[in-house]
Amino acid sequence: MPGTIRIGTQGWNYDAWVGPFYPTGTRAADYLSIYARAFGTVEVDSTFYAIPAVKTVRGWAGRTPPDFKFALKLPQEISHENRLRDSASIAELFYDRARELGDKLGPILVQLSPDFAPTELPALAAFLPTLPRDLRFAVEFRQRGWIHDGILALLSEHNVALALVDARWIPRKQMLALASRPTADFAYVRWMGPNRDLVDYSRVQVDRSREIEQWSQVLWAISERVKTTYGYFNNHFAGHSPASARELQRLLRQTPVEPDQLGEQMSLF
Repeated sequence: MPGTIRIGTQGWNYDAWVGPFYPTGTRAADYLSIYARAFGTVEVDSTFYAIPAVKTVRGWAGRTPPDFKFALKLPQEISHENRLRDSASIAELFYDRARELGDKLGPILVQLSPDFAPTELPALAAFLPTLPRDLRFAVEFRQRGWIHDGILALLSEHNVALALVDARWIPRKQMLALASRPTADFAYVRWMGPNRDLVDYSRVQVDRSREIEQWSQVLWAISERVKTTYGYFNNHFAGHSPASARELQRLLRQTPVEPDQLGEQMSLF
């Protein structure tokens, strides 16, 4: 049986989405609960900057349905400041906080710095065995030199996914090809876009239909090899990530929840 494909966005807390996605008049405190009516997963960027309080994490869980999944980014203190070294205590604190989500916890993304070069392989090789087995992890590299058979084998040894990223660091063609070689029993995909020029997140401003079509075909193939695929759109990919996510959902023969449907649901309360 093909695996599950979960499509969502990177974050939910965008005021520019009120009107085009969230119903007009939606309060920031209600963003997540409304988001969760449209998508079954989200990537949380805020955990990259600080470990959230227990109350915050439990609040996320409480505002989402039972089958919702949160992907969390590993704190930058571990990945960027300490460069995967000497981080046992802060890592354990973060893992314990992540476990507060219970069954709603999806993968943890280890996003490496653009200047984390292949010469730092010993740090990665020492870090991977420390990852707790009850959690799932994906690693995102931002240098092409990391992508080779040895790294794929290392990740596979620890059931850690290679994050497939549509961005400027590694050519799309190479990432699409890597999809056929999963290193874990799940897959993790991020659509970032080539640059940060887009600042209006209320509407699609770049036609990415061709790229989304390419990825839809790849996701079908991935789903034959892994249990679950998690995919997240950034606003910078095309301008308005909820619309990009819905476009991919349609190509995957999923049934997107349109913004006007969210408005109708609001009127029921």
